[in-house]
Amino acid sequence: MTPRRTIPPLARGVLEKDRRALARLMTLVENHESAAEASMAAIYPHAGKAHVIGITGPLGVGKSSLISALLGHLRSKGRTVGIVAVDPSSPFSGGSVLGDRIRLDRAPGDNGVFIRSMASRGHAGGIAETTREVVRLLDAFGMDVILVETVGSGQVDVEIRDIASTSLVVVVPHLGDEVQSLKAGLFEIADVFCVNKGDLPGADGAARYLSEMVSLGTDRDGWRPRVVSASATAAQGISELWEALEAHERFLDEKKLRAGSERVRLGRELVELVRERVGDQLAQKIDDDPQLDRLLAQLQARTIDPHAAADRLFRAFRPET
Repeated sequence: MTPRRTIPPLARGVLEKDRRALARLMTLVENHESAAEASMAAIYPHAGKAHVIGITGPLGVGKSSLISALLGHLRSKGRTVGIVAVDPSSPFSGGSVLGDRIRLDRAPGDNGVFIRSMASRGHAGGIAETTREVVRLLDAFGMDVILVETVGSGQVDVEIRDIASTSLVVVVPHLGDEVQSLKAGLFEIADVFCVNKGDLPGADGAARYLSEMVSLGTDRDGWRPRVVSASATAAQGISELWEALEAHERFLDEKKLRAGSERVRLGRELVELVRERVGDQLAQKIDDDPQLDRLLAQLQARTIDPHAAADRLFRAFRPET
Protein backbone atom coordinates (compact mmCIF):
# COMPACT_ATOMS: atom_id res chain seq x y z
CA MET A 1 0.00 0.00 0.00
CA THR A 2 1.33 3.44 -0.92
CA PRO A 3 2.08 5.50 2.21
CA ARG A 4 0.23 8.78 2.58
CA ARG A 5 2.35 11.82 1.85
CA THR A 6 2.96 13.96 4.89
CA ILE A 7 1.54 17.44 4.36
CA PRO A 8 3.91 20.17 5.61
CA PRO A 9 2.46 22.40 8.35
CA LEU A 10 2.21 25.54 6.18
CA ALA A 11 0.43 23.66 3.40
CA ARG A 12 -1.94 22.13 5.92
CA GLY A 13 -2.61 25.61 7.29
CA VAL A 14 -3.48 26.90 3.82
CA LEU A 15 -5.89 24.01 3.22
CA GLU A 16 -7.47 24.70 6.62
CA LYS A 17 -7.92 28.39 5.67
CA ASP A 18 -5.31 29.75 8.07
CA ARG A 19 -4.62 33.25 6.73
CA ARG A 20 -1.29 33.55 8.54
CA ALA A 21 -0.05 30.30 6.98
CA LEU A 22 -1.18 31.57 3.58
CA ALA A 23 0.72 34.84 3.98
CA ARG A 24 3.86 33.10 5.26
CA LEU A 25 3.90 30.59 2.42
CA MET A 26 3.40 33.38 -0.12
CA THR A 27 6.43 35.16 1.29
CA LEU A 28 8.55 32.01 1.03
CA VAL A 29 7.42 31.54 -2.58
CA GLU A 30 8.17 35.15 -3.52
CA ASN A 31 11.64 34.86 -1.99
CA HIS A 32 12.33 31.58 -3.83
CA GLU A 33 12.94 29.77 -0.54
CA SER A 34 13.51 26.03 -0.96
CA ALA A 35 11.36 25.50 2.15
CA ALA A 36 8.30 26.34 0.03
CA GLU A 37 8.75 23.50 -2.48
CA ALA A 38 7.24 20.67 -0.43
CA SER A 39 4.29 22.82 0.60
CA MET A 40 3.60 23.89 -2.99
CA ALA A 41 3.70 20.25 -4.11
CA ALA A 42 1.21 19.36 -1.37
CA ILE A 43 -1.29 22.09 -2.25
CA TYR A 44 -1.12 21.54 -6.04
CA PRO A 45 -3.80 18.80 -6.16
CA HIS A 46 -6.19 21.15 -4.33
CA ALA A 47 -5.94 24.01 -6.84
CA GLY A 48 -7.68 24.45 -10.18
CA LYS A 49 -11.19 25.38 -9.02
CA ALA A 50 -11.15 29.19 -8.88
CA HIS A 51 -12.06 31.53 -11.72
CA VAL A 52 -8.92 33.57 -12.40
CA ILE A 53 -9.53 36.95 -14.03
CA GLY A 54 -6.57 38.95 -15.32
CA ILE A 55 -6.96 42.73 -15.40
CA THR A 56 -4.53 44.70 -17.54
CA GLY A 57 -4.21 48.07 -19.22
CA PRO A 58 -1.92 51.12 -19.20
CA LEU A 59 -1.05 53.08 -16.07
CA GLY A 60 -3.69 55.60 -15.07
CA VAL A 61 -6.78 53.85 -16.41
CA GLY A 62 -8.11 53.08 -12.94
CA LYS A 63 -7.52 49.32 -12.70
CA SER A 64 -7.32 49.36 -8.91
CA SER A 65 -10.51 51.42 -8.57
CA LEU A 66 -12.28 49.04 -10.92
CA ILE A 67 -11.05 46.03 -8.94
CA SER A 68 -12.30 47.68 -5.75
CA ALA A 69 -15.75 48.11 -7.32
CA LEU A 70 -15.74 44.51 -8.58
CA LEU A 71 -14.71 43.35 -5.11
CA GLY A 72 -17.74 45.06 -3.55
CA HIS A 73 -20.03 43.56 -6.19
CA LEU A 74 -18.68 40.04 -5.71
CA ARG A 75 -18.84 40.20 -1.92
CA SER A 76 -22.48 41.35 -2.14
CA LYS A 77 -23.11 38.08 -3.98
CA GLY A 78 -21.33 36.06 -1.30
CA ARG A 79 -18.34 35.17 -3.49
CA THR A 80 -14.94 34.90 -1.80
CA VAL A 81 -12.25 36.90 -3.56
CA GLY A 82 -8.47 36.78 -3.75
CA ILE A 83 -6.65 39.74 -5.26
CA VAL A 84 -3.06 39.73 -6.51
CA ALA A 85 -1.84 43.22 -7.38
CA VAL A 86 1.51 43.30 -9.18
CA ASP A 87 3.28 46.63 -8.77
CA PRO A 88 6.54 48.06 -10.10
CA SER A 89 9.53 47.35 -7.89
CA SER A 90 11.28 49.92 -5.75
CA PRO A 91 14.82 50.49 -7.04
CA PHE A 92 15.95 50.73 -3.40
CA SER A 93 14.20 47.93 -1.52
CA GLY A 94 12.98 45.76 -4.39
CA GLY A 95 9.51 45.85 -2.82
CA SER A 96 6.18 46.95 -4.20
CA VAL A 97 6.06 50.70 -4.96
CA LEU A 98 2.34 51.46 -5.15
CA GLY A 99 1.01 49.17 -2.42
CA ASP A 100 -2.38 48.15 -3.82
CA ARG A 101 -3.56 46.74 -0.51
CA ILE A 102 -3.78 50.33 0.70
CA ARG A 103 -5.58 51.56 -2.41
CA LEU A 104 -8.20 48.81 -2.48
CA ASP A 105 -11.33 49.32 -0.43
CA ARG A 106 -12.53 46.41 1.68
CA ALA A 107 -14.50 45.99 4.87
CA PRO A 108 -12.31 45.54 7.98
CA GLY A 109 -12.20 41.94 9.17
CA ASP A 110 -13.76 40.52 6.01
CA ASN A 111 -12.38 36.98 5.89
CA GLY A 112 -13.86 36.45 2.44
CA VAL A 113 -11.15 38.66 0.94
CA PHE A 114 -7.39 38.23 0.75
CA ILE A 115 -5.27 40.89 -0.98
CA ARG A 116 -1.61 40.44 -1.84
CA SER A 117 0.65 43.09 -3.37
CA MET A 118 3.65 41.76 -5.26
CA ALA A 119 6.69 43.54 -6.63
CA SER A 120 7.44 42.72 -10.26
CA ARG A 121 11.18 42.62 -9.35
CA GLY A 122 12.08 43.51 -12.91
CA HIS A 123 10.15 40.64 -14.49
CA ALA A 124 8.76 41.61 -17.90
CA GLY A 125 5.24 40.91 -19.13
CA GLY A 126 3.34 42.75 -16.39
CA ILE A 127 3.47 40.06 -13.72
CA ALA A 128 6.00 38.91 -11.14
CA GLU A 129 7.98 35.71 -11.60
CA THR A 130 6.03 33.99 -8.82
CA THR A 131 2.55 35.38 -9.55
CA ARG A 132 1.37 32.01 -10.84
CA GLU A 133 2.31 30.28 -7.58
CA VAL A 134 0.64 32.97 -5.45
CA VAL A 135 -2.55 32.58 -7.51
CA ARG A 136 -2.32 28.82 -7.01
CA LEU A 137 -2.13 29.31 -3.25
CA LEU A 138 -5.26 31.48 -3.22
CA ASP A 139 -6.98 28.85 -5.34
CA ALA A 140 -6.09 26.04 -2.93
CA PHE A 141 -7.09 28.30 -0.03
CA GLY A 142 -10.61 28.15 -1.45
CA MET A 143 -11.21 31.55 -3.04
CA ASP A 144 -14.06 31.50 -5.58
CA VAL A 145 -12.65 34.29 -7.75
CA ILE A 146 -9.06 35.53 -8.07
CA LEU A 147 -8.44 38.94 -9.64
CA VAL A 148 -4.89 39.55 -10.90
CA GLU A 149 -3.91 43.16 -11.63
CA THR A 150 -0.84 43.57 -13.85
CA VAL A 151 1.77 46.30 -13.63
CA GLY A 152 0.45 48.22 -16.63
CA SER A 153 3.95 49.17 -17.73
CA GLY A 154 3.00 49.39 -21.39
CA GLN A 155 0.03 49.12 -23.68
CA VAL A 156 -0.53 45.51 -22.69
CA ASP A 157 0.92 42.99 -20.26
CA VAL A 158 0.85 39.84 -22.35
CA GLU A 159 1.87 37.22 -19.79
CA ILE A 160 -1.45 37.51 -17.97
CA ARG A 161 -2.86 34.97 -20.44
CA ASP A 162 -0.44 32.39 -18.99
CA ILE A 163 -2.20 32.74 -15.63
CA ALA A 164 -5.80 33.85 -16.13
CA SER A 165 -8.64 32.02 -17.84
CA THR A 166 -10.30 35.36 -18.68
CA SER A 167 -8.47 38.60 -19.55
CA LEU A 168 -10.00 42.04 -19.03
CA VAL A 169 -8.34 44.98 -20.79
CA VAL A 170 -9.15 48.38 -19.31
CA VAL A 171 -8.96 51.62 -21.31
CA VAL A 172 -10.26 55.16 -20.78
CA PRO A 173 -11.43 57.91 -23.13
CA HIS A 174 -9.03 60.53 -24.47
CA LEU A 175 -5.78 58.68 -23.75
CA GLY A 176 -5.37 57.30 -27.22
CA ASP A 177 -5.89 53.73 -26.10
CA GLU A 178 -8.45 53.12 -28.84
CA VAL A 179 -5.82 53.78 -31.53
CA GLN A 180 -2.80 52.32 -29.73
CA SER A 181 -4.65 49.09 -28.97
CA LEU A 182 -4.37 48.08 -32.61
CA LYS A 183 -0.59 48.44 -32.47
CA ALA A 184 -0.26 46.69 -29.13
CA GLY A 185 -2.28 43.63 -30.07
CA LEU A 186 -4.84 44.02 -27.34
CA PHE A 187 -7.40 42.22 -29.45
CA GLU A 188 -5.31 39.07 -29.16
CA ILE A 189 -5.30 39.40 -25.37
CA ALA A 190 -8.73 40.71 -24.39
CA ASP A 191 -11.75 38.53 -23.70
CA VAL A 192 -13.54 41.61 -22.37
CA PHE A 193 -12.84 45.32 -22.87
CA CYS A 194 -13.87 47.87 -20.26
CA VAL A 195 -13.99 51.57 -21.06
CA ASN A 196 -13.51 52.85 -17.50
CA LYS A 197 -14.51 56.35 -16.39
CA GLY A 198 -17.56 55.86 -18.57
CA ASP A 199 -19.20 58.96 -17.08
CA LEU A 200 -16.64 61.21 -18.82
CA PRO A 201 -17.22 62.84 -22.22
CA GLY A 202 -16.02 60.65 -25.06
CA ALA A 203 -16.64 57.34 -23.28
CA ASP A 204 -19.53 56.38 -25.54
CA GLY A 205 -17.42 57.11 -28.60
CA ALA A 206 -14.55 55.01 -27.27
CA ALA A 207 -16.90 52.10 -26.57
CA ARG A 208 -18.40 52.35 -30.06
CA TYR A 209 -14.94 52.42 -31.62
CA LEU A 210 -13.84 49.32 -29.76
CA SER A 211 -17.08 47.53 -30.63
CA GLU A 212 -16.51 48.30 -34.31
CA MET A 213 -12.95 46.99 -34.14
CA VAL A 214 -14.13 43.84 -32.37
CA SER A 215 -16.77 43.26 -35.05
CA LEU A 216 -14.08 43.44 -37.74
CA GLY A 217 -11.81 40.99 -35.96
CA THR A 218 -11.70 37.21 -35.91
CA ASP A 219 -13.41 35.20 -33.21
CA ARG A 220 -11.12 33.25 -30.88
CA ASP A 221 -12.51 29.72 -30.58
CA GLY A 222 -15.95 31.17 -31.26
CA TRP A 223 -15.71 33.95 -28.65
CA ARG A 224 -15.93 37.59 -29.67
CA PRO A 225 -14.65 40.04 -27.04
CA ARG A 226 -17.35 42.04 -25.28
CA VAL A 227 -17.10 45.79 -24.73
CA VAL A 228 -18.53 47.29 -21.53
CA SER A 229 -18.60 50.91 -20.40
CA ALA A 230 -18.28 51.40 -16.64
CA SER A 231 -17.31 53.93 -14.01
CA ALA A 232 -15.68 52.74 -10.81
CA THR A 233 -16.06 56.14 -9.12
CA ALA A 234 -19.72 56.55 -10.10
CA ALA A 235 -20.45 52.84 -9.49
CA GLN A 236 -21.94 52.45 -12.96
CA GLY A 237 -21.78 49.39 -15.15
CA ILE A 238 -20.05 47.16 -12.58
CA SER A 239 -22.72 44.43 -12.62
CA GLU A 240 -22.70 44.50 -16.44
CA LEU A 241 -18.92 44.18 -16.42
CA TRP A 242 -19.04 41.17 -14.13
CA GLU A 243 -21.74 39.59 -16.28
CA ALA A 244 -19.46 39.93 -19.33
CA LEU A 245 -16.58 38.30 -17.42
CA GLU A 246 -18.83 35.49 -16.19
CA ALA A 247 -20.15 35.01 -19.73
CA HIS A 248 -16.65 34.19 -20.92
CA GLU A 249 -16.12 31.75 -18.05
CA ARG A 250 -19.42 30.04 -18.94
CA PHE A 251 -18.38 29.96 -22.59
CA LEU A 252 -15.17 28.08 -21.69
CA ASP A 253 -17.23 25.46 -19.85
CA GLU A 254 -20.03 25.16 -22.40
CA LYS A 255 -17.60 24.74 -25.30
CA LYS A 256 -15.36 22.46 -23.23
CA LEU A 257 -12.38 24.74 -23.82
CA ARG A 258 -11.22 25.16 -20.23
CA ALA A 259 -9.17 21.95 -20.08
CA GLY A 260 -7.42 22.76 -23.36
CA SER A 261 -6.60 26.29 -22.23
CA GLU A 262 -5.22 25.00 -18.94
CA ARG A 263 -3.11 22.45 -20.79
CA VAL A 264 -1.56 25.23 -22.90
CA ARG A 265 -0.82 27.32 -19.79
CA LEU A 266 0.71 24.35 -17.97
CA GLY A 267 2.82 23.53 -21.04
CA ARG A 268 4.23 27.05 -21.05
CA GLU A 269 4.92 26.85 -17.33
CA LEU A 270 6.73 23.53 -17.77
CA VAL A 271 8.92 24.87 -20.59
CA GLU A 272 9.68 27.98 -18.54
CA LEU A 273 10.73 25.91 -15.50
CA VAL A 274 12.96 23.62 -17.58
CA ARG A 275 14.54 26.62 -19.32
CA GLU A 276 15.19 28.18 -15.92
CA ARG A 277 16.89 25.05 -14.60
CA VAL A 278 19.06 24.60 -17.70
CA GLY A 279 19.99 28.28 -17.57
CA ASP A 280 20.99 28.01 -13.92
CA GLN A 281 23.09 24.93 -14.67
CA LEU A 282 24.83 26.67 -17.55
CA ALA A 283 25.50 29.74 -15.46
CA GLN A 284 27.20 27.58 -12.82
CA LYS A 285 29.35 25.77 -15.39
CA ILE A 286 30.29 28.64 -17.66
CA ASP A 287 33.22 29.87 -15.58
CA ASP A 288 34.97 26.57 -14.90
CA ASP A 289 33.86 24.01 -17.49
CA PRO A 290 36.70 23.44 -20.04
CA GLN A 291 34.30 22.61 -22.87
CA LEU A 292 32.34 25.80 -22.34
CA ASP A 293 35.54 27.78 -22.01
CA ARG A 294 36.71 26.51 -25.42
CA LEU A 295 33.33 27.31 -26.93
CA LEU A 296 33.44 30.85 -25.56
CA ALA A 297 36.96 31.27 -26.95
CA GLN A 298 35.73 30.20 -30.39
CA LEU A 299 32.87 32.65 -30.17
CA GLN A 300 35.22 35.44 -29.20
CA ALA A 301 37.53 34.54 -32.09
CA ARG A 302 34.56 34.54 -34.47
CA THR A 303 35.32 30.99 -35.62
CA ILE A 304 31.82 29.87 -34.66
CA ASP A 305 28.55 31.79 -34.52
CA PRO A 306 26.23 31.91 -31.46
CA HIS A 307 23.54 29.69 -33.05
CA ALA A 308 26.04 26.93 -33.85
CA ALA A 309 27.47 27.22 -30.35
CA ALA A 310 23.98 26.95 -28.86
CA ASP A 311 23.34 23.83 -30.96
CA ARG A 312 26.50 22.23 -29.56
CA LEU A 313 25.44 23.05 -26.01
CA PHE A 314 21.96 21.71 -26.66
CA ARG A 315 23.35 18.42 -27.92
CA ALA A 316 25.63 18.21 -24.87
CA PHE A 317 22.76 18.78 -22.45
CA ARG A 318 20.14 16.74 -24.30
CA PRO A 319 19.50 13.43 -22.54
CA GLU A 320 20.14 10.24 -24.47
CA THR A 321 17.06 8.91 -26.28
